[in-house]
Amino acid sequence: MEFSMTLTRRSLALALCAAPLAGPAFAQGGLSVADKALVDRAAAYLQELTEAKARFVQTDARGRAIGGQVFLKRPGKARFDYDDPSGLLVVSDGGTVAVHDARLKTFDRYPLSATPLSVFLAKNIRLDRGVTVTRVSRLADGFSITARDGNKRTAGQITLHFREAPQLALTGWTITDAQNRQTRVQLQNLERTSGLAGSLFVLKDPRPKNVGRGKV
Repeated sequence: MEFSMTLTRRSLALALCAAPLAGPAFAQGGLSVADKALVDRAAAYLQELTEAKARFVQTDARGRAIGGQVFLKRPGKARFDYDDPSGLLVVSDGGTVAVHDARLKTFDRYPLSATPLSVFLAKNIRLDRGVTVTRVSRLADGFSITARDGNKRTAGQITLHFREAPQLALTGWTITDAQNRQTRVQLQNLERTSGLAGSLFVLKDPRPKNVGRGKV
């Protein structure tokens, strides 16, 4: 049981680094004028979201959840501190996403450009290449935008969720993989901030040098 639970915690962290998308840009194919207006509004909001912090709850396809604290600093930087005793830490330094699982003693790296995080961590939120917006859905308190790899090299997708009142805010995202399994990240009390320490976005492999290194 303990082994399966640690794998579950690690799979939750790795879900942030699944690779359904090829890059951070949106292309608006087959959308109505109203849908395109919402996409443009969301892109402008994300462009202005330079530094922020929030609580998050990440839930996998089986309903298993884990919480933590997230820090965002565009372009390219993010830190997901999972609550104890999970031992999970995910850090993007602007080019690479590193995943450290202290309990499993693993350390993995992935190119930021190959992860869903690149959608809202890009320096410039573009609307003309790379990722195709396939659906814009109206919700009771906002809207969601679903996007996939515009080149159709992968079968997964990401859905960004936004609240409109009292002001526009990102409330989370849902990642759907090629097997149609979903991982949901819900943001709580997202707030803009400034002056986040650069050290938050640096994660070196803490394992002894004789231990095999992770993916690059």
